[in-house]
Amino acid sequence: MKNDKDRARQLSNEIRGAEDEVDKARRLVSQELAEIGAILLSREDFLRFTNLTSEIADFSEGIAFRLVEILQHNWNVPAEIKKELLKLSEAVFDTVLKLREMVMVLNYGSAKTMEKAKDVEIAERNVDAIYRDLEIRLLSSKMDLPAMILLRDVLQLLEDSADKAEDAADAARILSFMM
Repeated sequence: MKNDKDRARQLSNEIRGAEDEVDKARRLVSQELAEIGAILLSREDFLRFTNLTSEIADFSEGIAFRLVEILQHNWNVPAEIKKELLKLSEAVFDTVLKLREMVMVLNYGSAKTMEKAKDVEIAERNVDAIYRDLEIRLLSSKMDLPAMILLRDVLQLLEDSADKAEDAADAARILSFMM
């Protein structure tokens, strides 16, 4: 929002580092599940959940890369688009936080998990609404084509992140029946 290239680059590097940590954690979960083998009936569901959530980290790295490139090339992004992009990113963040809350209640039974899963679904629908509106605004803007293409990718990755959070919530629902 503030066109601070150095801070954007720094945050992008932090995101890349966090993505590496997520990949390590996913591999560790896969290794642990392989070691305990057949005694865990829901190992595929754990793998599905970890893979879906790690995709969110991958998308975040892609978003950061594209935003840094827009700043590096000094492409103008209208203030209204920036404001709506911030709104979309906050809605995606809220969806991921709702997923986190859901994971935190997995041990409290399937009823509580189902309640939190509903919150994830509602948050994801909010993302969809913001995304659709912003996509049309972006395509109707008078932005430079390269910036518009990169920003459209950013919007898509944000929306995909919310979709993955909803998919991960579905996987966590299944896990809640096993716990």
